[in-house]
Amino acid sequence: MFTYLTKALLIVAITIVSLTSCIVEKRTTVVQQSKPAKAKPMPPGQAKKAAGSQSAKSFAPGQQKKKH
Repeated sequence: MFTYLTKALLIVAITIVSLTSCIVEKRTTVVQQSKPAKAKPMPPGQAKKAAGSQSAKSFAPGQQKKKH
């Protein structure tokens, strides 16, 4: 029915069509620069431990006596 040359051409044509119909997408990722972290003040309990105090009251901003 088909000759050897016709079969070879048919295979080549199918291969070319299948390879050219492939869609290849190149995806690029955008890396956003993160903002530098703000330095937070040390919590009163941690400051108490670092200073070796018995109470964290003197390190808590809401517990400071106002000086007039």
